Amino acid sequence: MPPRGDPEIQLAKLTLDPTHQPELTLSPRLDELTLGSACHPELTLDPARQPEETPVPNLAELTMEPVHCRPELLDACADLINEQWPRSRASRLHSLGQSSDAFPLCLMLLSPHPMPGAPPIVVGHARLSRVLDRPQSLLVETVVVARALRGRGFGRRLMEGLEAFAQARGFHRLHLTTHDQLHFYAHLGYHLGEPVQGLVFTSRRLPATLLSAFPKAPFPQPPSKAPSLTAQSAPRAPRGPLVPPPPPLPEPVTTLPPPPAGPLPQSLLKTQYQDLRGYPIFWMEKDI
Repeated sequence: MPPRGDPEIQLAKLTLDPTHQPELTLSPRLDELTLGSACHPELTLDPARQPEETPVPNLAELTMEPVHCRPELLDACADLINEQWPRSRASRLHSLGQSSDAFPLCLMLLSPHPMPGAPPIVVGHARLSRVLDRPQSLLVETVVVARALRGRGFGRRLMEGLEAFAQARGFHRLHLTTHDQLHFYAHLGYHLGEPVQGLVFTSRRLPATLLSAFPKAPFPQPPSKAPSLTAQSAPRAPRGPLVPPPPPLPEPVTTLPPPPAGPLPQSLLKTQYQDLRGYPIFWMEKDI
């Protein structure tokens, strides 16, 4: 038998003998602590405070409206775009504020808010710009759908709304670029095309003849001639043998030959076009 001073035996006695464990006695106050007790408000289960999932908008209730017609939705639209492409909020709001009927024009895909009287929910956004030297074409940019609603048909609904909007205003072709959504746009009827130049600023007061002059290549400048020395008052040379004339100036360097006409070859797997950052992009277009 181990000695009486063995600490293990004393520990066993303290554990098994409830008379030596006063701290294990249940306080009567524990019976008063319920989930609705004021002493523990964090434990209160209030059904009104339970998080609820945002209902998925009904595709049949979606509408398309220009952002300049709904200025109260500017902030929500800027948040939606910055969720995909972070940018200065002031810069984003300034860009959206340039939307007008004369283009560029920012369109929003809107869903009615489930709460009566609340503003609609911005589901998607796209920007339309005029195309240089193509009066019947529009360039589609900044296409984005709310991250939580992707993969549910809202992207298709947004593109269909863009086509209907453009067609109702007399346009017959849409152009766009993409990095990794080729199959999505191909499924909507878009095919590979050639690059176009979007107009950042347009006005109905500018005649079509002026706009059509921009894409033309500038006329080649004639080679510069050597400066004439007859018109300058050169100092009189001393008498003596004539100095031989200087050698003729070298011929001006000719520019590189222009690239072959027509779009560069590209496929759904490879393209020779790049954006301003050097990333490969695919140009696509569709007749509407």
